[in-house]
Amino acid sequence: MLNVVVVGYPKSLASAITGVLDLLALAGVTWNSIQGQTPERLFNVRIASPDGGIVRCINGIELGAHMSYDEVTDADILVIPTLGDPAGLVGSELSSTMELLRRADEKEWLICGNCTGTFLLAEAGVLSGRKATTHWGYKSLFQQRYPDVELQADQLITRDGHIYCAGGGLSWFDLALHLLERLISFEVAVQTAKAFVFDYRRDSQLTYSLMRLSKPHKDDKVAEIQTWLDEHYASDITVEELADKFGMSKRTLIRRFNAALDMPPNTYIQSIRIESARKLLEETDRTVDVVMSDVGYEDASSFRRLFRKKTGLTPTEYRRRFSRRL
Repeated sequence: MLNVVVVGYPKSLASAITGVLDLLALAGVTWNSIQGQTPERLFNVRIASPDGGIVRCINGIELGAHMSYDEVTDADILVIPTLGDPAGLVGSELSSTMELLRRADEKEWLICGNCTGTFLLAEAGVLSGRKATTHWGYKSLFQQRYPDVELQADQLITRDGHIYCAGGGLSWFDLALHLLERLISFEVAVQTAKAFVFDYRRDSQLTYSLMRLSKPHKDDKVAEIQTWLDEHYASDITVEELADKFGMSKRTLIRRFNAALDMPPNTYIQSIRIESARKLLEETDRTVDVVMSDVGYEDASSFRRLFRKKTGLTPTEYRRRFSRRL
């Protein structure tokens, strides 16, 4: 039986603590019970807090701990749940948590950071020079604070040596199922997913992220072009024609878009088209081909390839998962 310690710390997300605890503690138990087989516990899961006392979570919920950080001496797996407010992270408030993470890294315990909990791993220095992911909404903040981390924010799960990271707030179940497959077996991972009625083997956050096309900037001309494209993004217009329409060279247009939006104009147009296609797939019954035409594409294979690149799903898969009319 593997020993799992879920690290409870101030301002963590209660569901990320109790959720991963329930899933791993019941792996081999719930499915077997449903099938009329003998339950078999696979993990001994405990919650640790700095002093062994109450964990005060971000939403006011208080959770009891099984042990203090000092008593964590035999962990096979250390799970770092979601941090409720990464923007307000103050390292001094979590110094004992940082010390535990550094100790776990030195001992090469398997360390798993969930969502914004990866900020704690980076703050402790254990992600320096390593691959990681975090919640897509905090990508820029993470990159600003920890430029020495190889952030792959489009990935739902990353692994670098003995350190795993998971993306979104509820990605603890993706992470737990991933650990089940790697440490126990694929069969047990699938059985646990079925028992808890979870989708298995999601591998990207792209489907859930917003394009963030309206990034704040101070370039009035780029803002003017954005306003025009909001109405005419489906038009058959080249970058050269767009530059000419707004009285500048192609080179100047590309430079100003890159400076203001961190992307060239053709990428911006592609992104706003895909965002519009997503909205149409969610809210209308139009066929994929009609949606493709409505947002300015003629070649079906190119549209489907670009849509999958931007969202992680085909148009049909996206509609099946997110349509509001089903």
